[in-house]
Amino acid sequence: MADRPRVQVAVVMERDSRPNRWEEWRHRIVDVVPMQDGFGAGPRVLLEDDRLQRTLHPGFDVELFADEGEGYYLNLTSGAPVWFVVWRIDDEDPSRSWPEQVTLSYNEAGRRMDAQERVDNVPLPAEGREWLQAFTDANYRPEPKQRRRPASFRAPDQR
Repeated sequence: MADRPRVQVAVVMERDSRPNRWEEWRHRIVDVVPMQDGFGAGPRVLLEDDRLQRTLHPGFDVELFADEGEGYYLNLTSGAPVWFVVWRIDDEDPSRSWPEQVTLSYNEAGRRMDAQERVDNVPLPAEGREWLQAFTDANYRPEPKQRRRPASFRAPDQR
């Protein structure tokens, strides 16, 4: 069995303390970056002051699957391809959050959102788009659209 194409990435998340009078904490995905040797194996705080904390979460494998071709195609043809990041907030300590998964499939992100998961996105850089486009071109062919005959041309008993 041939290995599937994959890339390893890290997710940068930001936590804002009391961003407004209605929220105690606000979490957001800032970036998805290629893995580097110096990132280590666990989360690492990059920036922290009395209000803002930025954390690097390394070690996410983004693997491409032939059966997710439609999801990659939809991401690429959206006009602004993105990384989709599934992330969580700790129920007992809402100041803690972490990413769970990174994907490039529009369909996978949709399934996770349908399951009430938190999914945010950040722009996919040019080299990521080229890599995903090459895989999608080699493994996916959109279904040809079939013209549907308007109902007014059918006999009344066939409408």
